[in-house]
Amino acid sequence: MADLPDTLLNGYRNFMNNHFAHETARYRELADIGQTPQTLVIACCDSRAAPEIIFDTAPGEIFVLRNVANLMPPYTPDGEYHAASAALEFAVQSLKVKHIVVLGHGRCGGIKAALSPDHAPLSPGDFIGKWMSILAPAAENVIANTLMTDSERHTALERISIRYSIQNLRTFPCVDILEKKGRISLHGAWFDISTGELWVMDKETGDFKRPDIDDPFVIPAPAAGQSAS
Repeated sequence: MADLPDTLLNGYRNFMNNHFAHETARYRELADIGQTPQTLVIACCDSRAAPEIIFDTAPGEIFVLRNVANLMPPYTPDGEYHAASAALEFAVQSLKVKHIVVLGHGRCGGIKAALSPDHAPLSPGDFIGKWMSILAPAAENVIANTLMTDSERHTALERISIRYSIQNLRTFPCVDILEKKGRISLHGAWFDISTGELWVMDKETGDFKRPDIDDPFVIPAPAAGQSAS
């Protein structure tokens, strides 16, 4: 018997019988010609906030980088191992994506860790603590605000982390140069797990707003009996 959890094997069976059966030609095309996604999404590895599901994308449509708290560290060419930077480099330099979206979400465990720096690490390596130290200056400012409730601090830092990652993206020369040439755009968004709401960051003000169905980038669903073209 194959050594995988039954839930995964059952899911794979459903995938083959349903999804793959309807998308066989697309998968074969992707296998032959390779992937050409237009968008890189930097998302959290939280199992409740999968960007492919949130944005209802087909195979090959988005290139996804997931890590704890959807963070992009600053450009640090020091010869060490940098998984996030490697994924960014591939998306920008090889795939030549036109958009980078930093997607945060509500009730993020990584953000909770950043707001509780005195808690004991989960292991001697304290990998989460080290990773979340990227946000330390912002976290300290949020923690110091005694007029905010715990939940308000949590949401505030979740959204600040998105701005932080966008700021760090611009420290990468390849991103900075292409953005200034108008060949790549940076975006921020925040997903509320409990309500399904998506809040999009305004590029000018940095505020998060719920997109309106009349916003130019939102394509209304076709009316009943009307096919999408």
